[in-house]
Amino acid sequence: MMGPIAIARREFASMFRLPVGWVVMALFLLLTASVFVLTIAPGQPASLRDFFAVSAWLLMPVAPAISMRLLSEEHRTGTAEPLLTSPVSEAGVVVGKYLGGWLFLLCVIAPTLVYPVVLWSISDPKPDPGPVLAGYVSLVLQGSLYLAIGTAISAMTSSQTLAYLATLFPILGLLMLSSLSPGTVPAWVEPVVAAVSIRNRATDFARGIIDTSHIVFFLVATGWCLFAAHAALESRRWR
Repeated sequence: MMGPIAIARREFASMFRLPVGWVVMALFLLLTASVFVLTIAPGQPASLRDFFAVSAWLLMPVAPAISMRLLSEEHRTGTAEPLLTSPVSEAGVVVGKYLGGWLFLLCVIAPTLVYPVVLWSISDPKPDPGPVLAGYVSLVLQGSLYLAIGTAISAMTSSQTLAYLATLFPILGLLMLSSLSPGTVPAWVEPVVAAVSIRNRATDFARGIIDTSHIVFFLVATGWCLFAAHAALESRRWR
């Protein structure tokens, strides 16, 4: 267990030593601040519902930037082989790398906690804390899934640019698929679209609805992506 933790600590610290970490944080704060300002209007109910409803889109350019170097950098510099021959298993490497990126993702999201504080201080009546809490649960779950997708892609290539784009486009496709209106796809496809719909799940969280099925969906999907990353590392060992 100490191996993955050591890898996670190293990966987490490296995010603050590289310019990309600060750029990612600044980009996310710029996007979220713009949306937050637009959601504040005199005479309107004090709510972050619109902010959380579009959170899936706000995370789309950010999560791939965090995940693109998690394993691809190891392949590019040639340090993947020593890492994989160390006492840490492939699963431990994946968990450690993912955990380091996930902790940094939490640091990226954390500054946005100032938005509900500001909203609470300027509004009357005060906003309901339930939807705010549910919204942040949604934000973390969505970011965790995006990061897991990026970790799987990063395990398959040595190019950070390719890892970023190959993560960005599947996420974009998933979001666009989630945005399809009923009747625009064949009837037999609609259940599949509903099952993978991130938009509908984010909307429910934004309303303060913490549905267990939504949580299970994100956790299972994240687990499958990490399993894919593990399989990719194993395949490289036997090449």
